[in-house]
Amino acid sequence: MKINADFDKRVVVHSDQIDWVPSPMAGVDRRMLDRIGGEVARATSIVRYTPGSSFPEHTHDGGEEFIVLEGVFQDEHGDYPVGTYVRNPPSTHHVPRSEPGCTIFVKLWQFDPDGRNQFSLDLDAENLAPVEGQKGISASTIHQDESEAVFVEKWAFDAQRSFDAPGGAELLVLDGLVIVDCEELGKHSWLRIPPGDMLDAQAGKNGAKVWIKTGHLTDVTAP
Repeated sequence: MKINADFDKRVVVHSDQIDWVPSPMAGVDRRMLDRIGGEVARATSIVRYTPGSSFPEHTHDGGEEFIVLEGVFQDEHGDYPVGTYVRNPPSTHHVPRSEPGCTIFVKLWQFDPDGRNQFSLDLDAENLAPVEGQKGISASTIHQDESEAVFVEKWAFDAQRSFDAPGGAELLVLDGLVIVDCEELGKHSWLRIPPGDMLDAQAGKNGAKVWIKTGHLTDVTAP
């Protein structure tokens, strides 16, 4: 299966406008943003767990990172409420479930094979600092290594945000409104920028909170 698999093209997905696709497990559905592969795939998705649903124990051979967008995600390691960001590098494993139900943004098979930095944190509790040369923009680096960097940012109303993306970039709107090329990206909309391109965006009314990942799209491989 290939969905938005040409990484030389810019892609915008308004997630609330695409259909939910059932997973192999009852009660777990997905909105596929990009994908290369079958059930085991290099994938970026929004996944919905209905109350009481679960997935069998599995190992993250290619790594996993996710953000809890709604509800509470759970596994044997704990409960992860809205706003939690989790990195599960290659070799980690768990049994995901959600008694109350939840929705997560999740990326699979997109880690450095040697990466072992496993952690979770509350994006809402991050201390944001002003970004130099970007008026109305504050940010926190939540992960950085040789191949990628991950940030959470807040943009004030009408703030302009721009940066070059030599290694490509992704942006997920966590809250508020983002405007790119005259197109409005609402809550949970997703933008992927190809390597060598740049981001030139503006915050809409009431500003925006966004998750950004950069530098990871120069070597796209599938499992």
